[in-house]
Amino acid sequence: MKQYLADFPKNFLKCGLTGWCMEILFTAMDALRRRDMTLKGNTSLWMFPIYGSAALFAPLARLLRTKSAWVRGFTYMSLLFCGEYLSGCLLSRHKFCPWDYGRSRWNVRRIIRLDFAPCWFLAGLLFEQLLSPSSGR
Repeated sequence: MKQYLADFPKNFLKCGLTGWCMEILFTAMDALRRRDMTLKGNTSLWMFPIYGSAALFAPLARLLRTKSAWVRGFTYMSLLFCGEYLSGCLLSRHKFCPWDYGRSRWNVRRIIRLDFAPCWFLAGLLFEQLLSPSSGR
């Protein structure tokens, strides 16, 4: 636990920056889909602490290390959906939410998109790799 707390700030920064980069790439790919060759990607400052909170997965990743990638991925995906939903509700309550998924038929209260499940599955496994003791040491 002591090592987890010592590593938390570094892991928070790694997850926050990685999440920002993933979001910029993801939104730029959507621009490509729309044939917008400027390939502008975007994010919000609010997203940094949201992605950074994936650093909380470190103890869970140690517990799940013997499980299959499917079990780990579905666990992280579920937690990421919960985090997105809770942060989206909080930000929406104050009219600060930088995303609105209302145009998707797979949205839940305009805050999460169920069709993003594969993306969150893979993102969770990526965050797991970032948080593993062998990465960055």
